[in-house]
Amino acid sequence: MEAFLDANDLWDAIEQDYNIPTLPANPTLAQIKNQKEMKQRKSKAKASLFAAVSPTIFNRIMTLKTAKEIWDFLKQEYEGNERVKGMQVMNLIRDFEMQRMNESETIQQYADRLLAIANNVRLLGTDFPDSRIVQKILVTLPEKYEAAISSLEISKDMSSITLAEVLNALQAQEQRRLMRQEGSVVDGAFQAKTHNNNGWKNKKKMQGYNNKNAGSTYAGSTNNKYNNQNNKNNQVFPPCPNCKKTNHPHNRCWWRPDARCHKCGQLGHMEKICKSQQQQGEAKVVEDLPKEEMLFAVSCFAANSSTESWLIDSGCTNHMTHDRELFRELDKIVVSKVRIGNGAYIAVKGKGTVAIEGLTGLKLIFDVLYVPEINQNLLSVPQLLEKGYKVLFEDKNCMIKDSEGREVFKVQMAGKSFTLDLMKDELAAVHEEDTTTMLWHKRLGHFHHGPLIFMKKHNLAHGLPELEKEPPTCSACRYGKLTRLSFPKNKVWKATQKLQLIHTDVGGPMSTPSLNGSKYYIAFIDDYTRMCWIYFMKFKSEVADIFVKFKAWAETQSREKI
Repeated sequence: MEAFLDANDLWDAIEQDYNIPTLPANPTLAQIKNQKEMKQRKSKAKASLFAAVSPTIFNRIMTLKTAKEIWDFLKQEYEGNERVKGMQVMNLIRDFEMQRMNESETIQQYADRLLAIANNVRLLGTDFPDSRIVQKILVTLPEKYEAAISSLEISKDMSSITLAEVLNALQAQEQRRLMRQEGSVVDGAFQAKTHNNNGWKNKKKMQGYNNKNAGSTYAGSTNNKYNNQNNKNNQVFPPCPNCKKTNHPHNRCWWRPDARCHKCGQLGHMEKICKSQQQQGEAKVVEDLPKEEMLFAVSCFAANSSTESWLIDSGCTNHMTHDRELFRELDKIVVSKVRIGNGAYIAVKGKGTVAIEGLTGLKLIFDVLYVPEINQNLLSVPQLLEKGYKVLFEDKNCMIKDSEGREVFKVQMAGKSFTLDLMKDELAAVHEEDTTTMLWHKRLGHFHHGPLIFMKKHNLAHGLPELEKEPPTCSACRYGKLTRLSFPKNKVWKATQKLQLIHTDVGGPMSTPSLNGSKYYIAFIDDYTRMCWIYFMKFKSEVADIFVKFKAWAETQSREKI
């Protein structure tokens, strides 16, 4: 406000509060003009102050006569005396020290918040150097900026580094990370197709047709430097910012944000790639394709596919699922895109670990992408091979073995695809056959094999045939007779005094940080007293320091040694 008044030559009317001299008996034109200008400046200064305040404040200053009285009232009301200034500075510094950078916040936004607080402190007359802001930024940044901070500590003198240098270095790393995330497109989903020679020729013909049309349409343009590079069907354009392709200009892209679909009426795409139109024409498209190429399309878009089933796909580069409930751990920070068979892209909303409950126990699948827009769980053969598994296809069966050669799953071919459904008995890890022993096992209500052998041996049942000595593998018994083992009541060894045995564990990272920004915790439990202590951590690397503090504190309080 002071700068505005000074720019309009009104500050003297507030700071000096001069008196307007009266005109003499015979005033000159200069005296009349000077008196008029002095009156106008005081009136303009008063009007500017009235216009700059809210209606509530205006009601409190409307009775004041001069602009200086209004300015002094506002200064006393909001700036206060030295004691009030000191309290305001203290509150601002406390607010400054409590600031932390949010995960969704950029470096510039976080720096702007800190600068706003620092400038308010400076307006109250207290010195606040930029070096303090630099220290605050470097100390409170998330763990993902540790590499940039280490680089600054090595290459720069931290005692003389400026705020601009720190922000430029951190923003450069931030931009590189965003570019990598936007460019990390997972190719290969929905690509499990077998092309025959005719299909490959048709594809080449279609590409030539598209390129020919592109060249004839834009050959006359003289403003685009990429035109006329090859007038014979090899037209090349800059990469489209919407779909990353180079066979069309960005203003003709089917995925441009301002494009309106005439099929569904929504913005963001054209009717040629509308999902509603694709869903209506899905059955017709599948009928027109050869059987080798529609293999995966039929399996993926089948309406009666089980949500618990996993399609074993050799053309998919990553495990994928649409069911959020299957994830045991999910990192939503991992965001990328998946390219499907028609060239379109669908969003990946996270990456984590999925637990599958099979007949042989709990199986964990790591690095599974969370893609809500697909409707079939995909098990990637290339990713299984990278993890050390062996995948064998023979005799219309798909066998998955671990690195030691043990059979994990055996899947029979159904509908020219291999679908792993752990809820079905025939896809169990161990193949079962209805032998005579299994038949009598089922007839007698899934009776235990030992009593059956005892009954046959002592002729307690008439007509019972000879039974195998080895018990059969019954999937129903495995599901229905599983028991959970309890912890032993009597331990091998138990502590007899405090701090003799300490149990500890580290948990995290949590998907939602605490109010203090902590994502990890470490727990210490004394075996003798069952006393529990929990410490919260922002980084997992703080475990050693916290243990040293806990050890010193516990030994001091209990007068015992760990």
